[in-house]
Amino acid sequence: MPLTTDPVYPVPSFTVEPWPDPVIDELGHDPRSAYVERFWLPVLGPSTVWFLRRVADQLDAEPEGFRLDLVDTARSLGVGMRGGRNSPMLKTIERSCRFGAARMHGTTSLAVRRRLAPLTRAQVERLPEPLQREHTTWLTRPRTSPTVEQMKERARSLALSMLELGEGTDAVERQLHRWRFHPAVAHEALRWAIDAHSKADVVAVGAGPGRSLAVTRPARPPLARPGRPAPEAPDAAGTAGGPVSAAPLDEAG
Repeated sequence: MPLTTDPVYPVPSFTVEPWPDPVIDELGHDPRSAYVERFWLPVLGPSTVWFLRRVADQLDAEPEGFRLDLVDTARSLGVGMRGGRNSPMLKTIERSCRFGAARMHGTTSLAVRRRLAPLTRAQVERLPEPLQREHTTWLTRPRTSPTVEQMKERARSLALSMLELGEGTDAVERQLHRWRFHPAVAHEALRWAIDAHSKADVVAVGAGPGRSLAVTRPARPPLARPGRPAPEAPDAAGTAGGPVSAAPLDEAG
């Protein structure tokens, strides 16, 4: 009998959407990270970890959500769909929900975290002793990943650069998603870049903690059209042919 005609559980797909959480999104670990592979794997089991990784890949491509074909996903993970609600595929999803990595909305909609929280003390105590010691060492390592504020500054800079190069707003946001910026960070960066790009000449950019630097954009050279003389560049007052002068920095903003 084909898997799609299972008489006990005939639902062929779920709607998957991201499950945002400001704290876990900042302090948690990507399902594809070494931390999850090393410490969450003994807790969740291999099929659940691979399922969460597969969902994370798809959310990178479709940040607003997507349809998850249960049969195709079960086959790609090497688990089955037979057995109705007790099938290995649905047990994998149920395990994701049990440990807080996902939650069901109704019977066919699933919200999934893009990052997993650090293990609790009780979960760490159930690990083999060598892994418990390794986990303690892991927690005492200096943080090497960028902070949220650093990620925001980086996303803003990239978004503004792409707008300056003539990219459309949809293309800019999609590219930030491909670079694995969190959707909320990408959206905020795009809004900031649009506002900065629309200002006349002066844009404030980061210049270290608590400071900003006003930068005057150089005027773009006028385009010469075939059969027409090139127009003269406008001066600072907006008239053609006059001298160009930069406004003092302390007058910006």
